Amino acid sequence: MRVLGMISGTSHDGIDAALVEFTPTDGALHGAVEYTASTPYQDPLRKRLIAALPPAATSLAEMCELDTLIGQEFAAAAAAAVEAAGPVDLIVSHGQTVFHWVEGGRALGTLQIGQPAWIAERTGVPVLSDVRARDVAAGGHGAPLVSYLDGLLLAGLGGTPAALNLGGIANMTVLRGPSDLYAYDIGPANALIDAAVLAAGLNPAGYDAGGRIAASGTVDERLLAVLLDDPYYLLPAPKSTGKEHFHGDYTARAVASAGVTPTAADLVATLTELTVRTVARDVSAAGVDALVASGGGCHNPVLLDGLRAALPGVRLSTTDEFGAPADAKEAIAFALIGWCTAHGLPGTVAAGTGARGPRVLGSLTPGAGPLTLPAPLAAPPEALTLSTR
Repeated sequence: MRVLGMISGTSHDGIDAALVEFTPTDGALHGAVEYTASTPYQDPLRKRLIAALPPAATSLAEMCELDTLIGQEFAAAAAAAVEAAGPVDLIVSHGQTVFHWVEGGRALGTLQIGQPAWIAERTGVPVLSDVRARDVAAGGHGAPLVSYLDGLLLAGLGGTPAALNLGGIANMTVLRGPSDLYAYDIGPANALIDAAVLAAGLNPAGYDAGGRIAASGTVDERLLAVLLDDPYYLLPAPKSTGKEHFHGDYTARAVASAGVTPTAADLVATLTELTVRTVARDVSAAGVDALVASGGGCHNPVLLDGLRAALPGVRLSTTDEFGAPADAKEAIAFALIGWCTAHGLPGTVAAGTGARGPRVLGSLTPGAGPLTLPAPLAAPPEALTLSTR
């Protein structure tokens, strides 16, 4: 079965796509990653999206228009993937998260936009979307959903390995045994850095390319102490967060509270160190001995070198070593979720999200023809291997 997974993450900079051909064999599953791509949002659309995100006020009219425009962007990315790599049996669209509703340490709702009907109409392929909502309805956080993929990929490592995704938000899956894991959102990875870069006009693309800005600055310890004092970090797992909490105004309030006036470069350096400190603290507390990273933060040497220095006894690698390109891991994870849903299998690990149990995820939008699913499978795969073609 050939499945195209697509997602725009909490960095809201564009659409990551991965086409994976899944083949089950003797209780295991092999995925051949045949295509990956990253398609940036057009600048006017990204500016509209940023302007509508919390803590800004917006309107239902703006949400309706963004839902359509982002759906059309996803449709174009899906059509490009099919044209480049051939037909697919199913498309999984995570869409774009615009709000994640968490109160009292519990997720009460989550909203992703990017109307899937545009994808189905453009490609003629059935589309699985709204993949987080069922887990939230079952008492989970709906995040991090990559924990299902992480558990299968890292199961053979032994010791206490962990998968770390450095997107807008840093999330981690820790394996305590072959079928024993937990996962949660640690805190910001690139979210605050990107907001600071964009606000200061240091890079129109809105990120610290190659960590050069952070490398030119100096960490402000007074500001860092205020940032580290956030009560979120003390909450027990499972937990989730997003840009509803960690956004540009959050940083401005922290700067005012610290009574400092950092340069733009010093601010970026401090926010980068915040990610290093919070991730390293949780990795150490979990007794992790092998850390496998993915996400856009893998391209920031200041961030990765900081983690290596803070975690001298931990082997740090990327998911590329496991057949999952670091920039495409989340898209691969959603392709896997689509394969599971199509076969009637849960795509979650309850301990990874805090739900009452694993759930079959998503809502299906038919393609051009009748909606036909494979015969359900009685049991999920016990192992997964990935290769890149």
